[in-house]
Amino acid sequence: MVQWTSTVGAAQLARLLSSQQDRPAGPGSRKPPAYRALADGVRLLVLEGRVPVGARLPAERELALSLAVSRTTVAAAYEELRSEGFLESRRGAGSWTSVPAGNPLPARGLEPLPPEALGSMIDLGCAALPAPEPWLTRAVHGALEELPPYAHTHGDYPAGLPALREMIAARYTARGIPTMPEQIMVTTGAMGATDAICHLFAGRGERIAVESPSYANILQLMREAGARLVPVAMAERLGGWDLDRWRQVLRDAAPRLAYVVADFHNPTGALIPEDQRRALVEAARAAGTVLIVDETMSEVRLDPDLPMPRPVCGFDPAGSTVITVGSASKAFWAGMRIGWVRAAPDVIRSLVAARAFADLGTPVLEQLAVNWLLRGDGWEQAVALRRTQARENRDALVAAVRRELPDWEFEVPHGGLTLWVRTGGLSGSRLAEVGERVGVRVPSGPRFGVDGAFEGYVRLPFTVGGPVAEEAASRLAAAARLVRGGAGGAHGAEPPRTFVA
Repeated sequence: MVQWTSTVGAAQLARLLSSQQDRPAGPGSRKPPAYRALADGVRLLVLEGRVPVGARLPAERELALSLAVSRTTVAAAYEELRSEGFLESRRGAGSWTSVPAGNPLPARGLEPLPPEALGSMIDLGCAALPAPEPWLTRAVHGALEELPPYAHTHGDYPAGLPALREMIAARYTARGIPTMPEQIMVTTGAMGATDAICHLFAGRGERIAVESPSYANILQLMREAGARLVPVAMAERLGGWDLDRWRQVLRDAAPRLAYVVADFHNPTGALIPEDQRRALVEAARAAGTVLIVDETMSEVRLDPDLPMPRPVCGFDPAGSTVITVGSASKAFWAGMRIGWVRAAPDVIRSLVAARAFADLGTPVLEQLAVNWLLRGDGWEQAVALRRTQARENRDALVAAVRRELPDWEFEVPHGGLTLWVRTGGLSGSRLAEVGERVGVRVPSGPRFGVDGAFEGYVRLPFTVGGPVAEEAASRLAAAARLVRGGAGGAHGAEPPRTFVA
């Protein structure tokens, strides 16, 4: 459970409810009674993570005044929410949001299946593409040629190979953020980087503010580290962050850390505008909160004419408030477990010192391979290949889902590797369960939320294209029909058809 109680004011709740009025009603739908419409609106806000679980709602009289309805209407709506398990109340203490019992949050992210276990299954659980050849093979050959001098050493480089640290620092400098090698530590992937930062800054019980939704594996990493997660809803569209909400959380919850993905957010694909980046850095600095900014998707820009905002660390070049995490896994290949941290030199020294009790260092051969790519034109050519593949997959998947599931809603992102889809009122958890029985594996929305939010969503990555994307959408449509018809137990799903790409 969220261990920080936020408060949603009457005016704020009224504003959130009014934003739902732009959504089209379903065909043949009738206007519900006022109390039920209000209950439906609050329930949807909770399920979509726009109002956190455990948030204190305004008193009946206050909300009635803000909505210009009778207090009886609000009281009836609150009673309906209580009966459904979406509201808890205690006399004299108020009412706060909840989720119904028996609807547990999936415990983990969706681990990728090993290739030999796939069979006829289409696996949309992992947002990762095959390696961009021939660049992987060339990079490994280049690394092997450069390995002999390092083989004569102990092989432990807790901060990373000096040559790679210099190369990563130079790339930040070329982006307009002067950076020294002393501000860089090479890690074992972005997950290793984030884990090290969390252990350094946030002991057990510390609050960490996170976007809602956010990257499932990072949320689980923080839960297992004992963090108290404070969700902050993303803006309803791909426009970016809800800065008013961020300022409130940073002021009232005083989190030690905050974790954000500004470039092609996972899972929504949002690209945060430059003015919002500046504003969040200023708010974090004023609150004494350290921002972890995940840049792993920053180079996966799928629309080539799209201008990129200034990196978040550009508004804190010294790295005292913003700690940036980067990785080769999304832009190049998930099997290349090389990540890095950019921060102030004293932070880097502390991270390096703590590494003696963790993983000691990152494999030398893989560091040499990434350095070989970055030193020449291999990286840019490999990333260009990756972008083309992801763009083609995105367009194929979007077309297939629109054709097979026209009532599912989503915005097409300009970059990243994922599509965040509202499933037409169906349970994302039920879709994930039934989907595996018809041969398509997808992660449900609650994996990307805190305390049961986003039940009406699934995440679809751009990992398949062409006929495979069409077949995946067809199987999702079959799963949707079964869920709509009441399937979800052990029976009722047709077996997957054998499919050869």
